[in-house]
Amino acid sequence: MRYFLTGRLPKVTSILLVESGTRGLIEGLIPGLRQSWGEGIPIDLVTCYSTLPKGFEAHNTRVYRVSDYRGRAGRARLYRELAKNRYALMGIICSSEVVLAKWKWVLGLRIPAKIFIINENGDYFWLDRMHLGNVRRFVLFRSGLAGAGAVRTLVRLISFPFTFLYLLLYATSAHARRALRRS
Repeated sequence: MRYFLTGRLPKVTSILLVESGTRGLIEGLIPGLRQSWGEGIPIDLVTCYSTLPKGFEAHNTRVYRVSDYRGRAGRARLYRELAKNRYALMGIICSSEVVLAKWKWVLGLRIPAKIFIINENGDYFWLDRMHLGNVRRFVLFRSGLAGAGAVRTLVRLISFPFTFLYLLLYATSAHARRALRRS
């Protein structure tokens, strides 16, 4: 995860997209990336789907399907291949879906590229120190600690230990009474 401490962008030579969400997000994002960074910039894809998204067919891209890299040795081989490609930018979809959830964060830590986070609207922001406000709001929203649900989530979080303790004591007393009646 390079370029986290700085707001500067590297010279864009190639882009890696991690398709960890709805297919339509990537398909809507590709034309914007091509317009921003140029038609000649290769955009590679890490995916779990068997087909390619629209916009990838016409261009010379590499597709890495995670099903081809099973087991610890396979994952290590994928990390080596991706690191060898020296991507300048890496886009990770962070919609509220569980597609490739573990893969995207491991790839974000392992691949030395400037990361941009793509939300469910197809918008994106940079994951760096300069945009920590956006990252903080994004994390608070995803965890339910923003907006109207914040109070309810905090009450649940605070009441959980007491509820758990009450249920544990109730179960213990119920089983102890049952044991005493039997003996």
